[in-house]
Parts: sequence; structure tokens; C-alpha cells
Amino acid sequence: MNTLVSPDLLAVAESEADRQAQVVRALQKALPAHALLWHREETTPYECDGLTAYRERPLAVALPEDEAQVRQVLKICHALRVPVVARGAGTGLSGGAMPHRLGVTLSLAKFNRILELDPASRTARVQCGVRNLAISEAASAYGLYYAPDPSSQIACTIGGNVAENSGGVHCLKYGLTLHNVLKVRGFTVEGEPVEFGGDALDVPGYDLLAVLTGSEGMLAVTTEVTVKLVPKPQLARCIMASFGDVRHAGDAVAAVIAAGIIPAGLEMMDKPMTAAVEDFVHAGYDLDAEAILLCESDGTPEEVEEEIGRMSDVLRAAGATALAVSRDEAERLRFWSGRKNAFPASGRISPDYMCMDSTIPRKRLADILLAIQQMEKKYGLRCANVFHAGDGNLHPLILFDANDAEQLHRAELFGADILETSVAMGGTITGEHGVGVEKLNSMCVQFSAEEREQMFGVKRAFDPQGTLNPGKLIPTLNRCAEYGKMLVRGGKLAHPDLPRF
Repeated sequence: MNTLVSPDLLAVAESEADRQAQVVRALQKALPAHALLWHREETTPYECDGLTAYRERPLAVALPEDEAQVRQVLKICHALRVPVVARGAGTGLSGGAMPHRLGVTLSLAKFNRILELDPASRTARVQCGVRNLAISEAASAYGLYYAPDPSSQIACTIGGNVAENSGGVHCLKYGLTLHNVLKVRGFTVEGEPVEFGGDALDVPGYDLLAVLTGSEGMLAVTTEVTVKLVPKPQLARCIMASFGDVRHAGDAVAAVIAAGIIPAGLEMMDKPMTAAVEDFVHAGYDLDAEAILLCESDGTPEEVEEEIGRMSDVLRAAGATALAVSRDEAERLRFWSGRKNAFPASGRISPDYMCMDSTIPRKRLADILLAIQQMEKKYGLRCANVFHAGDGNLHPLILFDANDAEQLHRAELFGADILETSVAMGGTITGEHGVGVEKLNSMCVQFSAEEREQMFGVKRAFDPQGTLNPGKLIPTLNRCAEYGKMLVRGGKLAHPDLPRF
């Protein structure tokens, strides 16, 4: 026996090895050899999603190729009481697809076919692993596209979009995933087929499609999605507005909406972020501005001309120091290229970043930006900010080095402070990235024990054993109690007036 390792640790390791062998033997009966991974070097690429600060390897990774195999994997895991974590492209930013140490990662990457595209009904029926952008590329021949456009749309999958209720830069006018999906098919944790929504505009009974969308893989495994398609606008133009301070920029966002204008997109970036993306993609951003807004109008040429004029007037009255309006489609895409590349640009200036995802009332945009500037000093870390300003969805990117445990800890505290400040301002801890493992503690601030128990009630109705993506989204009573004690011990209460449920 290795005397450098305690007997207890060896027993745990041996127990996990036995469990892995049991699970692998069972799954080998349902999957071909190339569709099952369990060796360390094979499962390591699956140890995290886009939240790279937290990692775990599963017992095995299943890569089914059809629904029959998905069903068998679920049945086997349910019989063995083995946790299952469904995974799409792994672009999520909250750790929602982080594996369970004693579980199976169910990769749905091979479900990547567009099954039907109906231009008459303006719908597309696709497998869950189809990339978001691929739907619009296929529909383009019919003058249609799929409206929700997360920044990761070139890689993220529609199944993952359903799990997180993803949005994008055009969600202000066209809505989130929930507003653009008609039907979802898949399987329960027991391997039974299930369908939510329908092909009609409404279906009888409870609206369980809304319950499933944004449930972060905790209620069912999605295999097929029917989405709505919308006509491509005849014209789109984008205004880039510069502001000398963040207060004027934040007030301008509220002023545009107050004027009765719903832009196709309304995004905000602060000076550190514009500097990062300009160095990366050369989008033509004003590097002297403390903040810039991107305001887009789409529709007929007449509609766009009228709306661009109205928005320009509002932005000037709100204190814009400069306005640039895209002259053609190439320039419009160049303006947006910076916003779409905010995350990779941040990766060029920092070893790691932690992206928050809170939502606040639009009128508090400047307040939260100024508060974040103070937090940078408090935690000794930089933060670059990009917002879905039109709906108040923040994406502060906290820059740090994950190889430095102390920096990671400060980044975690920084992130928690942003989320708590958002709640204190009348907002919520997540807009589209989900809770996953990243925001579990912050759920203790926003929701009472009674509210969380109601969430667990929905979870139990779908998954009585609690084996489908366990340990995510909903914190336990004990976890919230421990979080409260930790904050008190460390004197880290960002907002002492907020309840700690």
C-alpha cells in the first residue's frame, strides 16, 4: 500500500473505480465502443464548460447517435441511480454542464441535423445539437432567419439555448429563446419520451414549455426543437454613439425606451471593453469615449430612416458627444463585430475571466457601472463591461488568473458583490447565462427558503431521484446557512440590509 495516501482516500478511490467499472459495463450494452469514453485522457476535455474556473471529470461520457441510444442511457443510469449531466457545445458560462464526479456526461453533439425547414409556416425542426447560426444559414435561402443571436452563436447549440433561455444582441425587439420556440421533444430522466409545446400558437393544459425553457437541464433531456423563423428585414442600420461619461450613456438607454422606440438592438460597452475589442477586431470604436452605445434599427427603408432619425435626436439630447451611422451593410457588421467578440477579446488581455450575468432596471445602468468601478478598487481586479443595455442585462467580465487561488477567491467575491448589488437595485442574479454552479450562493440572497422549496417541488415532479444535473441551480437550505455564516465570519456582507435566506 502507498503509505503517502491515507487508507480513507484509497478506499474512496477504489470505490469510485468500482462504480465506474459498473457504469461502463452497463453502458457498453447500449452504445457502440466509439460512443463511450471513460479513460482519463478521453474525459478531460469534458471537465468544464465556458466557466473554466471549476472543473470535474465524470465517470464516463456517453455520445449517443440516435434517440434510442439516448433513451437506453437514461434508463440504465436511472436504474443504477447514476447522475446524468446533458451537454451541448459546452459554451455555457455558469457551469451548468460541469460534470458530476460520480455521474455520466451525456453529450448530444452528434444530434446536429436540421430535420425540416418549412418556409410556409416559418418554422424549422432541428436536432438539439444544431448550432444556433446554422439555422439562420439554412433559412437564408427563403429570406428567413432565427432571431435569438447569442455572441457564441457560431458554436452554441439550440439545445443549450433552450436550457439557458439564451438571448443575444437582438433580444430587445425579437425576444429570448422562450419567445422563439414552439415545441421541444426529449426524454425524462427515466428515459420516457416527452413533448412540450406544439406546432400551434397555443396548446391545451399547463404551459410546461415555459417551465422547461431555462431549466438548465434539470427537468428533461432535449433532443429536438421546433423554432420560429422571422423574415429578414429589408434594411438594417446601426448608430454608434459616444459618451463622455457612463451616467449620460446609461440615461440615454432609458431615454430611447421612454421615447417609445424599441430598437432591434441596444448594447453598451465601457472604455476598457472598447479598448480590448478595438485592438482585436478593429471595429472603428471611439477609444476616447467613456462608454459607447450601439443602437440598431431594422425594417423597411422608410421605417429605418425614420427610426434612425428619432434615435439620433434622443441620443444627442441625452449627451452623446459623437454619432456615427453605418453607411452600408459592411460597416454595420463591423460595428457589431466588436460587440460580438467582446469575450474572446477579453481572453487576449487576461489569463481568465469570470462573466457575470445579472439584470437590473434600465434606469440603474450608470449606478451599477459606477459601483463596479469601486469594486475594482476593493478587490484589486480589473473588470470590462458589456451590457444588453436595452433590457438591463449586464455582462461584467472580471479579469483574473485562475492559477492564483487568491485571485480566484477575490474574483468570486467580486462576482457575488455585483450580483448582490444588482438585487439591491431591484434586479435579479441572472438574465440568460443561468445559475449553474456559479451563482448558487447568490440564489440564497434573492430567494427565500419557501421559494426555493417550490423550485425543488417542480424538480421532484420531473426527477424524483434528483439525478438529472444534480447540485445545480437551486441551493439547499444547508448551503444557504453555510453561506450566511461564511459572510459573517469574513465580514464580507456587501449589502447587510439584504436577507440571507
